[in-house]
Amino acid sequence: MSRILMVDDSKTSRKILRGILEENGHVIVGEAVNGLEAIEMYKSLHPDITTMDITMPVKDGLTALKEIMEYDPNAKVVMVTAAGQKTKMIDALKYGAAEFLTKPFEAAQIIEIINRVSQ
Repeated sequence: MSRILMVDDSKTSRKILRGILEENGHVIVGEAVNGLEAIEMYKSLHPDITTMDITMPVKDGLTALKEIMEYDPNAKVVMVTAAGQKTKMIDALKYGAAEFLTKPFEAAQIIEIINRVSQ
């Protein structure tokens, strides 16, 4: 069981992801709707894993990822990408992302990735 911070500006995406994670025994410790909130919540909640959308208002996921990794080099951040964001995925790996989830979500893929990252 992992303590997870979800970051996505889409309420629907957060709801779907929450359902999949909670059904598999994980605990959602917080939900942020942009990168700025993500950084603040990461620092206060210290989640085991953070799922981070790339495209968000105020501060995007790549910028938030960089700042979280500077704050905690051991952070485990799983980036959430839409199709066609290969360049941004490569950038995210450079900045320290642990793994990727792609939209639309597939429950089996999500659980496999979360379990792998949590080890």
